[in-house]
Amino acid sequence: MAPLAVSIGDPAGIGPEIIVESWARRFEEGLAPFFVVGGANVLAAAAAGRGLAFAVEPIEDPAQASDVFGRALPVLGQEDVAATVGRPDEQGAALALHSLAEATRCVLLGSAAGVVTAPVAKAQLSAVGFEHPGQTEFLAEVCGKDTEQAVMMLAGPSLRAVPLTVHCALSEVSGRLSQPLIERRARIVAAALQTDFGIATPRIAVCGLNPHAGEGGRFGNEEARIIAPAIETLRGEGLDVTGPHPADALFTPRARQTYDAALAMYHDQALVPLKALDFDEGVNVTLGLPIVRTSPDHGTAFDIAGKNLADPGAMIAAIRMAAEIAANRAAHG
Repeated sequence: MAPLAVSIGDPAGIGPEIIVESWARRFEEGLAPFFVVGGANVLAAAAAGRGLAFAVEPIEDPAQASDVFGRALPVLGQEDVAATVGRPDEQGAALALHSLAEATRCVLLGSAAGVVTAPVAKAQLSAVGFEHPGQTEFLAEVCGKDTEQAVMMLAGPSLRAVPLTVHCALSEVSGRLSQPLIERRARIVAAALQTDFGIATPRIAVCGLNPHAGEGGRFGNEEARIIAPAIETLRGEGLDVTGPHPADALFTPRARQTYDAALAMYHDQALVPLKALDFDEGVNVTLGLPIVRTSPDHGTAFDIAGKNLADPGAMIAAIRMAAEIAANRAAHG
């Protein structure tokens, strides 16, 4: 399998230090070979800040990464900045954007098996001409997909959850929900659970929007009007989809044994339980794309950057999951 491509993220954040820490633990964690695009000096400084015995080795082609990986962190390209941890700037954002674009290009060309994206600062990226709401939307566009086809799944050891609506005000959620949206996203999730996670017959549990899943219409009618009809259609297609379930009961230990992924109605309905259960191992996986993409499920954490406080667990999990998904896709054909 080709190595994984890792984008460096904002160099003023914790991305570089969790990348170098992941490389330092490559043997004990059994990580597949990966290379980073750009930022060799940034990575070396991050390693020094964490007291790691560390070497960077430039590569000219991703094919060299696997041979280098055992002795040094392979870095593709000469692009670099003099970053100050905790103080993002436009130069750092420009490096983050270049790294993301080049890492994605490597995957599209087949020289990398997948892309693992370190956290970025959206405000800084917009200042250097990045016009997308986030990295997911960028990846969808370069893959020739509509943004509606790129589905964000948060995955950890205890839970997989997909928010139907993401970055919008809570007051807008009901208006954005529709039967076609639920059906379309559920189909993408079901297909990805088969091809990416190796689950032959996926089970999907769908949350209600309102308390107690509407309590028979007392607390809202979205369940009866939108969610239940979508579930009925999906079940008619042969998918194992249940709900709408009261969200306050769906994430208990016993309930989590009954499904492979939960479809949530809004951002916090999915992310609160995932982060409560698996914060240090939570992975953001983009479903529905022709390429493999994962990312740690946390942000740049400028406030703790350079203080040797950042836990690399989510980055390690993202690297491991990208390799597993790539292998599953290859096996699935």
